[in-house]
Amino acid sequence: MSQQTIIVKRDVQAEQKADAEVERGRLGRRGTLVVNLLSSPGSGKTSLLEATARHFAGRRSMAVLVGDLETDRDAQRLAPLIPVAQLTTGGACHLELPLVQRGLTALGDPAVDFLFIENVGNLVCPASHDLAEHLRVVLISTTEGDDKPGKYPKMFRTSQAMLITKLDLLPHVPFSVEAVTADAQRIQSALQVISCCSLTGSGIQDWCDFLEEQHQLQLAAYHEPAGND
Repeated sequence: MSQQTIIVKRDVQAEQKADAEVERGRLGRRGTLVVNLLSSPGSGKTSLLEATARHFAGRRSMAVLVGDLETDRDAQRLAPLIPVAQLTTGGACHLELPLVQRGLTALGDPAVDFLFIENVGNLVCPASHDLAEHLRVVLISTTEGDDKPGKYPKMFRTSQAMLITKLDLLPHVPFSVEAVTADAQRIQSALQVISCCSLTGSGIQDWCDFLEEQHQLQLAAYHEPAGND
């Protein structure tokens, strides 16, 4: 009698996407907008979160999950301002949903207005992983050049907004806001573009207004009354 081997392939990404959709709905129904911040290393994610926390202090609640390969230095910077949990990947180049969920548990699963995920600095791998975010935002700093959208199109194609950071250094570096905006919007025509500087505060009001708008728009679907049949 011959033996027949049947190979069952699990679609792991499909399973992860389904799990992310469940978690997105759970957080959305209680009024938490999840914002996934992605960028190259050193583009200013932590500084942006510090400025955002100061702007929303006393008006909006927020918490942060900080992803890094090693150390908790960014989490230490944010801890005096907002609840924060460190997600250390131990060398992995991106975060995945189970690690995010463990971070939420470590924070006590807080019912905040905004949950920010500061992803590992990388413009490649994080673009392929759904972390249950409602909003994906990619940062690009003036110091890293204006050619990133064309080099890493998936990151920009899967994002809803692009923040151009370190605007105070614009006079000193070869960077064109117009060129990077045009390049990114060729890839994702609906991409919102905001320029800011976390150190001077320039553009932070625009960024926070955008977050307020997205909180209302993105979460409205979770609170719509069921239709009558």
